[in-house]
Amino acid sequence: MFTFLLALTFFCTAGAAENSNCKTLTASGNPEYPPLLWEDPVAPEQLTGAVTALLGEILESLGVKLEVQNLGSWARVQRLARIGELDMIAGAFITSERIQYMDYLLPPFTNLAASIWVPKDKVFEYRHWPDLQGKRGSTLINNSFGQGFDRYAEENLQIVGVRTIEQSFEMAIAGRIDYVLYERLQGQVKLQRLGLADEFVALDVPVSTEGLFFTFSKNSRCNTFEFRERIADRLYTLINEGRLDELVSEYTARYMFLQP
Repeated sequence: MFTFLLALTFFCTAGAAENSNCKTLTASGNPEYPPLLWEDPVAPEQLTGAVTALLGEILESLGVKLEVQNLGSWARVQRLARIGELDMIAGAFITSERIQYMDYLLPPFTNLAASIWVPKDKVFEYRHWPDLQGKRGSTLINNSFGQGFDRYAEENLQIVGVRTIEQSFEMAIAGRIDYVLYERLQGQVKLQRLGLADEFVALDVPVSTEGLFFTFSKNSRCNTFEFRERIADRLYTLINEGRLDELVSEYTARYMFLQP
């Protein structure tokens, strides 16, 4: 897998312009991903979070301006990256579909565990994927939890896609579904802010743990071999210095302060 990703990273998109043409880079991502990404309450047309702060520091050192757009749903973000109306997605797992239209930057900036969230009074035993058969789940539309689980879920599980994760948690409280499939970090932060932290529990065994990457649209004018190399080099340094951990702590506090 590492060799495959390395080849992906060093692939130079045909016809891409030189980095001198990339003065501003447009990025977006999953707006339901605090503390990494969420809608900026001061400027709703933008996203804020630990990931945008990290990317901004990287690009500033390279002399490139960052514009982080709030494009609505996660499904729409992926669609616009596919057609090249967006330069970068600030946080995506690897799937065979996405590598057709995006180049992944190494290293992943973090690894996230995806959990089964259930109301505390409706806990069930979960050890592995087959334990979810016959149960109803919900998560964000077009969300991925790793190629293996995605394939298994499509063939064997009942998982309803929704636009916001709040809808999933509301459906679980109402008894319309049995569980919510969502990352552990994001779930903890979301539920605390919603005042529902005492209502839900994440089951011990994650359904997957996947690397989260910055990705370039293959159709982006900014997507050149040289520019990807410069970003990856700076990213590697900041990750090793623990910069993302610092930003996650800072932006968790910011998100929690903005009570609904």
